[in-house]
Amino acid sequence: MAEQTLTVTARHAALTPADRDLLLCLLATPTAGPLETGGATEPVRLWDAGHQYAAAARELGMTVVRHAAPSGDVLARDGVPASVRECAEATPGFLDCQPSLLLRLGPAGLPRRDTVMFNVHLDTVAGWWPPAFDGARFSGRGAIDAKGPAVALLAGIRAACAADDAIGSRVGVLVQAVAGEEGGAMGTFGTRPLVQEGHVGRLNVFCEPTGHRFLPRTTAAMTACVEVHGDDAIDDRPEAGHNATALLGHLAHHLAVALPARAHGARVCVAGLHTGDRHNKVYGTGRLLLNIAYPDPGCARTAEAALHRTLAEGLAAFRAGAHHLPALARTARDASAITSVRWLKRGLPALNGPTGDGSWAEKLLERDCGLTRWPDREPAFTCDALWMAGVPDTYTAVLGPGALDTNRAHADGEYADLAELDRYAGEVARLLVAFARRTDPSRS
Repeated sequence: MAEQTLTVTARHAALTPADRDLLLCLLATPTAGPLETGGATEPVRLWDAGHQYAAAARELGMTVVRHAAPSGDVLARDGVPASVRECAEATPGFLDCQPSLLLRLGPAGLPRRDTVMFNVHLDTVAGWWPPAFDGARFSGRGAIDAKGPAVALLAGIRAACAADDAIGSRVGVLVQAVAGEEGGAMGTFGTRPLVQEGHVGRLNVFCEPTGHRFLPRTTAAMTACVEVHGDDAIDDRPEAGHNATALLGHLAHHLAVALPARAHGARVCVAGLHTGDRHNKVYGTGRLLLNIAYPDPGCARTAEAALHRTLAEGLAAFRAGAHHLPALARTARDASAITSVRWLKRGLPALNGPTGDGSWAEKLLERDCGLTRWPDREPAFTCDALWMAGVPDTYTAVLGPGALDTNRAHADGEYADLAELDRYAGEVARLLVAFARRTDPSRS
């Protein structure tokens, strides 16, 4: 009987015409925040998207617990990336235009042990174009990351309620529909405050593209900025100044070659390098960015130490190789004095599995719901689930349709297939029904 009900739940979880219209409306609503748009004049319509989503949720019997912008103190907390603080200072109404929505199904007093929380983000990366649906595929910014999963989530909740009346009565559902996931915000003013205020469940699902596999861990990331502060020079007299382009170019190559093997367990991305754009000038200042993803704090500390050691070696190699060249002699002599490291992002937690026994949740997801676990050998990725690290008596997994690469998330042509969204809605429904049964032994 249990297997039959779960099969019925999955079959009835498909997106309705109203769900499809909701997704098209959300895709037509630009929700890239200031961190993505660079302070462009286009409005950030996250309020509108939140209202659209809340209206659809109310039809399921969900209530709006909160729909508000975060308080200003969230930016003063430890771990907020420098880019977030800098953008907030330069952008009037930075937080006011980026509200998060908290929805609840079921009585307010239900304990954590009887609650499932879903987190999905309504903000997107920059690059909007008119959405389209051809009957099988949605195209538009946010189709897979993560407006499509957000709509499928509501469809799954609706199907679960129809299959089991315990959902919304004995079992509560929380939905965090947040801003501040993209643009390097790392959830610091969207997900983090909601988690720290206790709006979580015993089981917590973050809706991100995982190819329908559940991922019980995430990486976090730290960003180092290698800066050179020297003197400019005219192109006719390059020896009079410092050549930050030559120095940083050398360091970028050295770090890309040597650092990954030393940052055990971390993933190193040698990213942007900038000094200047003119051809008739030697730039004495510039910066090189490195992003380092790590699975736990110990790995982060190892990678940080390795960066400083490898950078020192790179500076020494530059001095040895360029001190005899007239145009670079001054740069070689002063290389260490004019080069420094500034951390734009550091100290974020990483989710490395449950804090206690998570076997009950693994059995629920694998045996009861038929889901596949993300292989341990395959690297995880960074998302807002990192803020669940260390939260007691919880199990957290990342689960969603599609894949970040194949579905072109963050790229032109982002899409989500209706079949995958329907499948995800069925997975959400099965998960909720299975959770209700597991928390009520008399009905298992």
